Amino acid sequence: MTDIPPTALPPKGTGPLARREARLAWGMLLPTILSVSLVVILPLLSIFWISVKPIGLEDLRPPTPVVRESLRGDPGAYVLRYRIRNSSREKPIEDVVLRDTLPAEVLVRATPPADCEIGRESLTCTIGTLAPGERLDLEIPVELAGAGEDTAEEALEASEPAMSGTADNILTNFEFTLENFARIFDGDEFLTVLWATLFYTIFGTIGALVMGLFAAMLLNKSFRGQGLLRGLYLFPYVAPVIAVAFAWIILFDPFSGSANALLVQMGVTRSTINFFGERPLALIMVTVFEIWRYFPLSFLFILARMQSIDHDMYEAADMDGASPFQKFWYLSLPQLLGILSVLFLLRFIWTFNKFDDIFLLTGGNAGTRTLTVNVYEQAFAVSNIGAGAAVAVVIFFCLLLFSFFFFRFMSREEGL
Repeated sequence: MTDIPPTALPPKGTGPLARREARLAWGMLLPTILSVSLVVILPLLSIFWISVKPIGLEDLRPPTPVVRESLRGDPGAYVLRYRIRNSSREKPIEDVVLRDTLPAEVLVRATPPADCEIGRESLTCTIGTLAPGERLDLEIPVELAGAGEDTAEEALEASEPAMSGTADNILTNFEFTLENFARIFDGDEFLTVLWATLFYTIFGTIGALVMGLFAAMLLNKSFRGQGLLRGLYLFPYVAPVIAVAFAWIILFDPFSGSANALLVQMGVTRSTINFFGERPLALIMVTVFEIWRYFPLSFLFILARMQSIDHDMYEAADMDGASPFQKFWYLSLPQLLGILSVLFLLRFIWTFNKFDDIFLLTGGNAGTRTLTVNVYEQAFAVSNIGAGAAVAVVIFFCLLLFSFFFFRFMSREEGL
């Protein structure tokens, strides 16, 4: 049998079967890719678009003509009234036209206004231009053809009038500005917010990992009541955030909190401490809350990895007289670096994006205003959607930069 030289074989993964399998795989992944694109990429692109436009809360609804129809007057002198207004107080609306279908019970009994045309069962009125915030009333004399007022009103409600017009929409036009970014980078406020964000994220992430590692080491041994204790360790993570946040607020309340009462009784402090209302204590407290609430996630992953480590290494280390610290440093820690690096990446991103914990505890006051809280304040408290989107873009690039350095310099596991 003649051996085929390796150079005569096609490269691995380039044969016809491999190409068909690759096309099939991409075809099966296409729905998922499209779904992810719609859910993730399109909102991200919209954030970038809004961040360079001067948009407020009132601009989210484009200028539109609004009409309200009603039947007024006495028998023999009824008037069909249309109350028309411009929904925007800043933008005019041009080429405004009112169209309505008149029921058979309502007949126009006089010459309509000059800009209105009456068909068999239709009404068309050319309004023209509505100035910003303009309101006008259009009245057309009508009579009821053998119907009562209630019957005529029901017939009118069944056919809602329609308004059309053209107006400049700031969401879709090509007016751009960098004023939003200039506003958020102006002065020392941004540096203060960035410092609070980095302090909260870095110490919250490292603290949750260290506490989770310590808890995993404690519960890695078999003892009575181990399952119950593991379940209790999960309570901070599975409990509703609003419940545990208000529990902490009540516990550390400066007037009626148990923590302050205990500190005063023990003589640690002479007066009560406002844990969530003083700088820099408030930032430290929300960071401690972050560590306490999310260390169970690290604990679960680390414990699962520790239980998969071969115990023969520890038995050999015991025979060589290794201390517990040496076994942890030279045996356990190298085996845990992979899961620790993944947890650090995930926890850093999640903590950097955290909003609800800080908002429930302090509302962003007392030096706890992070970038995510700043997004809320700019977009909703100040009603500047563009500035809020600009802060969100800053968050995106901060996390992108962190991810780049993490995968470039910090990752030690192949394939991360």
